[in-house]
Amino acid sequence: PGRVIRADADCLVNGRPAASIDVADRGLAYGGGVFETLAVVDGEPRLLTEHLQRLERGCRRLGLSLPQPGDWQTDLERIDLPRYGVLRLSMTRGVGGQGYAPPGSPRCTRITRVLPAPERPDDWWRTGIDVRWCETRLALQPALAGIKHLNRLEQVLARAEWNDPAIAEGLMRSTSGHVIEATSSNILLDAGDRLLVPDTRECGVDGIMQQWLVDCAQSSGVNVERASLTAEALMGSHGIMLTNSLVGLWSVRRINRTPVPRSPRAHWLQGRIAEHRLALMPEVVTR
Repeated sequence: PGRVIRADADCLVNGRPAASIDVADRGLAYGGGVFETLAVVDGEPRLLTEHLQRLERGCRRLGLSLPQPGDWQTDLERIDLPRYGVLRLSMTRGVGGQGYAPPGSPRCTRITRVLPAPERPDDWWRTGIDVRWCETRLALQPALAGIKHLNRLEQVLARAEWNDPAIAEGLMRSTSGHVIEATSSNILLDAGDRLLVPDTRECGVDGIMQQWLVDCAQSSGVNVERASLTAEALMGSHGIMLTNSLVGLWSVRRINRTPVPRSPRAHWLQGRIAEHRLALMPEVVTR
């Protein structure tokens, strides 16, 4: 088969072109599933191996059957990937049974979908972003911590707290008061002599781009620690950076209109992402 199934094929369900799933799918009914969102740069999904590894960890955590070896690669060979865009990979528990008790032998649903690259101001990379504190808190649930499951209602409620287009992100704390992440990105905190990463053992998502940057920093001799962070620690830091697989890295310039310093490491880390062409940054998509 050729690379493209048909000219307008931007979604495959279990390897076939489709625009919908069964209404009885347990991903729809109960949020039973996991997903990954990847940047497509130069027609290739970036950090694919790392995303698939996290997706498989999520499947194992939720008791979902793993895709057959090569399923995702077959999908990627049959769908039209743009030069720049977004790839979303999802696995649900599929159709089977009624009520909360999952079926003993689930027939999972595999969804491969291509989306356009989101448009954001170039200045968010160059001069930093404005963020706000969210009132919505993240519940403590170690059984779901770290993975990217389909239940994103806490993030949806948090993102609904503002409609000011000048605010790029919202910072989220747990119900115990610790800073965990932003609504759609992870946190790197510059503590001067080291970088700090929020502890996600009880809630939050372990970021793929965040981990890539941690590995990059450590390979250059920077000490990185995982810690329980407070709002006071953020406001007293040498800089706050937000990361995800689409944007790469943003520096935070203001929180609730209060200025915060720009990390001297931010420009260097952005340069490493751009060098490897891993995210949809202005330096990458304009080449």
